Amino acid sequence: MARINLLTQRLANQIAAGEVVERPASVAKELMENSLDAGASRLDIEVEQGGIKLLKVKDDGLGIHKQDLELALSRHATSKIKELEDLENIASLGFRGEALASISSVSRLTMTSKTDDDDESDAGDNSGWKVDAEGQEMEVKLSPAAHSRGTTVEVRDLFFNTPARKKFLKTEKTEFTRIDEILKRIALSRFDVQFSLTHNQRAIHKLLPAKTDQEKQRRVALVCGPAFVENSVFVEMEGPSLRLWGWVSLPTFSRSQADLQYFYVNGRIIRDKLVTHAVKQAYRDVLFHGRHPAYVLYLELAPAAVDVNVHPTKHEVRFRDSRLVHDFLFSSLHKALADLTPSDSFSDNGQPVEADIRLLGGAVIPRSAEGAYGSSDFIVQSSLPLADSSRHNYSYNPGADRPAASAIQNQMAAYAKLTADDGEVPPLGYAIAQLHGIYILAQNKEGLITVDMHAAHERITYERMKTACQNEELKMQPLLVPLSIAVSQAEADCAEAQQQALISIGIELQRVAAESIVVRQVPSILRNADIEQLVRDVLSDVLEYGSSDRIQAHQDELLSTMACHGSVRANRQLTIPEMNALLRDMEATERSGQCNHGRPTWVYQSLAELDKLFLRGQ
Repeated sequence: MARINLLTQRLANQIAAGEVVERPASVAKELMENSLDAGASRLDIEVEQGGIKLLKVKDDGLGIHKQDLELALSRHATSKIKELEDLENIASLGFRGEALASISSVSRLTMTSKTDDDDESDAGDNSGWKVDAEGQEMEVKLSPAAHSRGTTVEVRDLFFNTPARKKFLKTEKTEFTRIDEILKRIALSRFDVQFSLTHNQRAIHKLLPAKTDQEKQRRVALVCGPAFVENSVFVEMEGPSLRLWGWVSLPTFSRSQADLQYFYVNGRIIRDKLVTHAVKQAYRDVLFHGRHPAYVLYLELAPAAVDVNVHPTKHEVRFRDSRLVHDFLFSSLHKALADLTPSDSFSDNGQPVEADIRLLGGAVIPRSAEGAYGSSDFIVQSSLPLADSSRHNYSYNPGADRPAASAIQNQMAAYAKLTADDGEVPPLGYAIAQLHGIYILAQNKEGLITVDMHAAHERITYERMKTACQNEELKMQPLLVPLSIAVSQAEADCAEAQQQALISIGIELQRVAAESIVVRQVPSILRNADIEQLVRDVLSDVLEYGSSDRIQAHQDELLSTMACHGSVRANRQLTIPEMNALLRDMEATERSGQCNHGRPTWVYQSLAELDKLFLRGQ
């Protein structure tokens, strides 16, 4: 074995650069974070050839003292921490003191700065000072330079002395795209700071400071695209020592990739599995399979409650109480999405609220509403009465339960009120017809609402079953004649082994032969479903999930499968009272705007939009 040698300072810096400086975007991130830590209110970034030839960041921050300029390029030199205890209360973006040393070891770096305290007489006619370093062993040159208060860092010829590293860089366009993304991430973290970006002398961005809510929303639209803002809701939630706020996309606005997700902890953007899981769980019931939500969210908590010193690039954090954070994120977002009911989409006179946004196809869902999402407990305020229709049945079956005669009379009386000037019309209005046995056509005071009756009833059935299971109140109905089903041996084994797990979701099965089972009980809410197909699909899911604990963890997915079977099918003819009962149930059901698979259950078109279709008034 070779003898142990002490690494040279230059080699140590280049090794450290391997962790901190991966590409030009890494340099941009470190320099911009330093500027923000210095109190800058404006950052100007200039890039040439994707940042390989030049990456320049200028700020108007506090600047660096003349005596500290040389020291700033040394490893582990920082003004942000002094004691070990400081690591437990980090409020700055940078704190390791490695960035500038690492960058200067693999580039030609010039740093110019001026503070309010600099003695201008020392610099003669110049008011600032600069240092130059060219990948050497920290042999820097200090000289006077003209500069206003703040700091400018110029990084030229990145990796000029490490050609092997340079070979791993991508095309100029790709490298600049990554710098652009870094700027967007940081711009979303500091609405109070102005940012500008140029590439090869061409202006790319100029983001002015955003102080009002409207200006902040405009910046989000500039960074994430206007479609995101138009299809998102603003949320704000406070818990014990925690605060969550920001924008989350509607379930109908999803992405094929997780490429529009920004999550900040105390102003620092992170990628964290705990956070990702909590958000994914919140969207589980309303997002189509394989799709990803979009969001810009900010979590604020005490610095001591989060450890940011767990990764060289500081992209990951560790929460002191991870369970508390996970549950807070899940419950906050789950509640926000649950509160997106049809009753929130219209004002008391039946007109879309001013803050509404329109989805593809005409659906109207509120982006935000006064009193609806501004409070910490997300109480949805609505003066519209919601019907208690838990006993309604929508299947066209002469033997099935029907609404009582009084209920039908009440619904028809309410329908008659539609033409009255002072009549109170529910958000989804009243049914006027059924189209092809698939869609319900309804009208409120200001337009036409089209409802996919199967998708809507599927969500209603699912939510009722889920609530009943959570409260251990799921009612089971014995079959008058037990149903015998021929199955595979694997399915029969599964039915026998998971008998108690199946009972917990309302299905009682008994194995009677090697390849035969008997169905004895099903949830009463599914009594009119195709029992055999229902059981086969549930067994297929249970076989996929395997053990009892995994079945319990996937209980909602099983209930979703069952709800699909228990929902009214296409080509079922419904009466006007049955259609109105379904509309009232939708208004009273959480997440009724989407079916269990994330598809919309209803769309809205105003009279003005219908007039345009027929060129009325033109």
